[in-house]
Amino acid sequence: MSVGFDTRPGATTFPVARLVNLAWRGRIRVPEFQRDFRWTRRDVIRLFDSIARGYPVGALLLWIKEAPAGPLKLGALAIDAPASDPAWWVIDGQQRIISLANGLHPEGAADSRFALSYDLSRQEFVPRPTVDDPLMVPLPVLFELQFVLKWFATYPEISEHLDHASEITSRLRQYEVPAYVVEQDDIDVVQDIFERTNSYGRHLTRAEIFSAINPSKTKSLDDALSLELIATQVDDEFHFGIIDTSTVLRAVLARRGAQVSREIRGEFDEDSKTTSDFPGESRDEAFQRGAEALKRAVDFLQKEAGVPHFSFLAYRYLLVVLTRFFAHYPVPGEHNIRLLRRWFWRAAILGPGIFRGSATGAMQTLGHRIKPGDIAGSLQGLFSLVDRTEFIPINLKRFRTDESATRILLCSWWNLRPRWPVTGDEIDSSQLAESLVDQATAAKAIRAIFGSGSVSRILAANRILLPTTTERDSDSSLPLDEVLGNQIDSILSAQPLDLDAPTWRAVLRSHSIGVEAELALTTGDVDQFLTNREQTMLEDLQRFLARMCEWEQEDTPSLDDLIMGDIEEEVEEQRDDVL
Repeated sequence: MSVGFDTRPGATTFPVARLVNLAWRGRIRVPEFQRDFRWTRRDVIRLFDSIARGYPVGALLLWIKEAPAGPLKLGALAIDAPASDPAWWVIDGQQRIISLANGLHPEGAADSRFALSYDLSRQEFVPRPTVDDPLMVPLPVLFELQFVLKWFATYPEISEHLDHASEITSRLRQYEVPAYVVEQDDIDVVQDIFERTNSYGRHLTRAEIFSAINPSKTKSLDDALSLELIATQVDDEFHFGIIDTSTVLRAVLARRGAQVSREIRGEFDEDSKTTSDFPGESRDEAFQRGAEALKRAVDFLQKEAGVPHFSFLAYRYLLVVLTRFFAHYPVPGEHNIRLLRRWFWRAAILGPGIFRGSATGAMQTLGHRIKPGDIAGSLQGLFSLVDRTEFIPINLKRFRTDESATRILLCSWWNLRPRWPVTGDEIDSSQLAESLVDQATAAKAIRAIFGSGSVSRILAANRILLPTTTERDSDSSLPLDEVLGNQIDSILSAQPLDLDAPTWRAVLRSHSIGVEAELALTTGDVDQFLTNREQTMLEDLQRFLARMCEWEQEDTPSLDDLIMGDIEEEVEEQRDDVL
């Protein structure tokens, strides 16, 4: 295609206030060839933080062209858009525009990715709390000065923060977003610009390609599930964190067939030769049922297997295998749940090494052992691949939240039901989820007991599970984690006056700090403390895995499953005799 040099886009800027107003009025449109919204809540928070700091956020690329009247879906916003001439069509910058339009509009909070507040005490953007907090100003309030003034009139006790809030309001509204504007009627030229713009970035992931070639056929965009929306729904319902779309895609595919690395083109074509356990279902049916199976798998991990958050999961492929299992056996029964928990933890300890180190190979090999209509055989098939029944030591000298061994250790910590040193209360799952949001690792929920200058931070014995939280201490009205400060060792070495001795001992024990380690801490013997705590930590880990793996138990199915299997075999034999 020959393109003249008169197609060069013109440069301009849009204040955020004008940009979102155009979006809310339906004058900003998204062409059909654009990708779905794929940003996480963390991405949205980073965008607003960059704007407040005055950092560059990248230039938009917009196409000026008339647009017809009609309903629009922009993130969580449903807009009854009038005909516009001109309208601004987004060639590049969809993620940023949707994030701004939704994060600053009251209705955008319907999607948790856009439900954000500004924490005046910490001076940072955070997920919106479930209950009103004067110091946590919702972004739609912060964006309008008259709303800010009304907020401070309602909560006069925070008046010292008014100047700072007003400053942030001004920064958000006046920030100039750079943009290149294309005035060109030829759609081929516009698509050429789009392809060139996106070819200079990262390549599309398999999940993005799958979404592009298998769009939803539903007439209502409100009812259309995407891989991103499935991940968001799981987090909203279980506070499990945002599962990456690659894992969600594998889960959807694994439900339909164990060979998750299969060709994804034509997955739902009627004449496709794809072998599926659920033939004839549409893309939207597969997404809906895949989401249901994935949710059952997450529910199992949290309630039965002791894995509270996605960042605590040793291997992502195990979640895919569990999704396939729960797709075929949604209500497996108490005994089979126990067997599944036992298998899960044995598989987590062994890892993909027994499958020549390949997570994909492990996922597919395990997936093939799950047979429709034979739960007893499926469980036995899974166990046959993890038949090693021994404790494999985990190196406590190396603590890395992105490694499977550390994640297994974290699960053992969580199952000690850790407590806040300030109040003696148990740390609950919502506080953990608040701290991690959509983090890929649990690093933000972990602290060093001693500073890096006095001891290596890589030792597990020098780390403690204490998430950040907006929940406040009743005495100081400060967030619990702020009360702790950075001197964790001094906090742990002194029993609070309002906690009795049994409660304080329970607090320390919930963090694998025994009597000898406590004594070493109070006397300032750091080396002895770390040695004693590491030993206690190892013993706690062994007890946790022994309980989960049940090394000495027989991996046999329930009696009901065996009886039903025998009856089914007798019926088949009798039918064969008749025939």
